[in-house]
Amino acid sequence: MLKLKTPKTHRAKREIEKRAPKFVENGKKTLILHGTKTSGVLNTVLTQIYHLKRDNAVKYTKKNENIRPFESGGETSLEFFSLKTDCSLFVFGSHSKKRPNNLVLGRMFDHHIYDLVEVGVENFRPIESFEYDKKLTPRIGSKPFFAFVGEGFESVEELKHLKEVLLDLFRGEVVENLNLAGIDRVFVCTALSSSTVFLTHCALRLKRSGTAIPRMELVEVGPSMDLVVRRHRLPNDSLKKEAMKTTSEQPKKKIKNVSSDVLQGKMGKIYIPDQKVGGITLSSDVKGLKRERREAKKRKVGIENEAKKRKTAAD
Repeated sequence: MLKLKTPKTHRAKREIEKRAPKFVENGKKTLILHGTKTSGVLNTVLTQIYHLKRDNAVKYTKKNENIRPFESGGETSLEFFSLKTDCSLFVFGSHSKKRPNNLVLGRMFDHHIYDLVEVGVENFRPIESFEYDKKLTPRIGSKPFFAFVGEGFESVEELKHLKEVLLDLFRGEVVENLNLAGIDRVFVCTALSSSTVFLTHCALRLKRSGTAIPRMELVEVGPSMDLVVRRHRLPNDSLKKEAMKTTSEQPKKKIKNVSSDVLQGKMGKIYIPDQKVGGITLSSDVKGLKRERREAKKRKVGIENEAKKRKTAAD
């Protein structure tokens, strides 16, 4: 039997509540790790991916010999690090003769491996190799555009899977409204073949067009690289169904002192303060009293007139 540990401090309780399932998810954090052996090119790639996601990423620099994606028993340490850092995305880099400059991109569900995409990095150009006006440098944390060029992203299974993982990796928090002035970067993915994708990072320059919609120009700021898809693993149907589970209605905020009943319907409690009637000062100069006096005077005059008429008739 597994021993269940309950939080003993308020801080631990708050941390557990942050990691609990939510209707609206937080921005996904990315875990960046090194394998047993890495190359200079791969180290630079991992560093610059961390630079692009510096606001929402955790980077480990030590080598990890126990992490071997796509192998049974080789994903336990990876899931442990995901639970420890509360990261639902990861980028794992390794280098070998069989698979040089190898990157494994993956997603987690409930801190267990959800899916994996393995790519090889070729023709890499770092940010420092691009010359451009430094005023165009994208701001950290800004929302990027994505442009996928090529029919392969709709027809080839490997590229469709890579597209989903790249979108999750760089999109950040999901928002409903965007400020056009705050959008300053674009990731352009071009399908060169059924297994190769050219990925580049561009700054977005807005210019006057004579209309309400500005003219947009792309300035390549790096990094850029070719991603060659080697292996990929899709989630099984039961896990995918569990991960995609949603609710049709958002939870309603509880209204204080209001309840509903099947028979009586909606019922509410209203707070009425003490009226303190005994302390109210009464005045004789009241409109209601004046009206009553006028009506009494009219009745008295009517009675007197009626008596005079009877007396005259008797005479």
